[in-house]
Amino acid sequence: MLFKFKPILKQTLWGGDKIIPFKRLSADVSNVGESWEISGVPGNETVVTGGEYAGMTLNRLTAELGAKLVGADNYRRFGSEFPLLVKFIDARQDLSIQVHPSDFTAKRQGYERGKTEMWYLMNPEPGAKLFCGLKKEITPEDYADMVDKGTICEALAQYEAKAGDVFFLPGGRIHSVGAGCFLAEIQQTSDITWRIYDYRRRDKDGNYRELHTRQAAEAINFKVESDYRTVYRRKKNEGVSLIACPYFTTAVYDLNEPMTLDYSELDSFVILIAVAGEGTLADTAGNVTSLRAGETVLASATEETLRVEGTVKFLETFV
Repeated sequence: MLFKFKPILKQTLWGGDKIIPFKRLSADVSNVGESWEISGVPGNETVVTGGEYAGMTLNRLTAELGAKLVGADNYRRFGSEFPLLVKFIDARQDLSIQVHPSDFTAKRQGYERGKTEMWYLMNPEPGAKLFCGLKKEITPEDYADMVDKGTICEALAQYEAKAGDVFFLPGGRIHSVGAGCFLAEIQQTSDITWRIYDYRRRDKDGNYRELHTRQAAEAINFKVESDYRTVYRRKKNEGVSLIACPYFTTAVYDLNEPMTLDYSELDSFVILIAVAGEGTLADTAGNVTSLRAGETVLASATEETLRVEGTVKFLETFV
């Protein structure tokens, strides 16, 4: 079974104008910072479009189909709450400097789970940059002082954003999407964000946005790494592994010839996120749907193969 969902468009202080045309939508909205493609976050659940399950929320669909949708092990672990959240993000302005807690820290702070995520960069504007991780060692006391003085960015590793760049963001890693970045994000089903610094900007009502200095301090992993980018070799017409972690496994495919994807040994749903080009996707029974830039398709765990045709680049992710 193949499913598509009505995206949830999020208008934000920093949102831009790329998502609507990228997804070929007719919505008359501006400052769209995020398109939640597949979401089981309570209060922000995406809804099935088309087919016999049209109008059903993702978590209701998961409860209805159970292991047939998500796989036996995932259903035991997560029940009817779908375990991944997929987004497109368009930043017209810099996002706040922020951090998400790990599962361990989130539970200490009273939440069910933390938030580990990854970014895949798509067509950033020239000169666009982002922050990911610490570039020098600082103590919790240094952190508090730098936040107070507005100098925390001096401690962060900054990268020029390039198409195809991948960044892995385990809970605890400080980060920020910079102005001009356009990306796909895959993450745990969680909406916990601790805002560290927001450039002293005001919202539409003239108020400073809330900072979470104490909660962030509890969540930050102060370990410094030499490079936070994910290094991978780009290839045509074969899957290239990007990230494998306890929360999701992701690969990228850049196809210009037909390919059959074999999931006969996989006990999980599969999500395909088209980031460029256009093609078609056929399930085991021969049902066909489009797979073109801006579209996201959820394939149930019962699918043993998927057939992709066309000239299309997409991310493949599962748990």
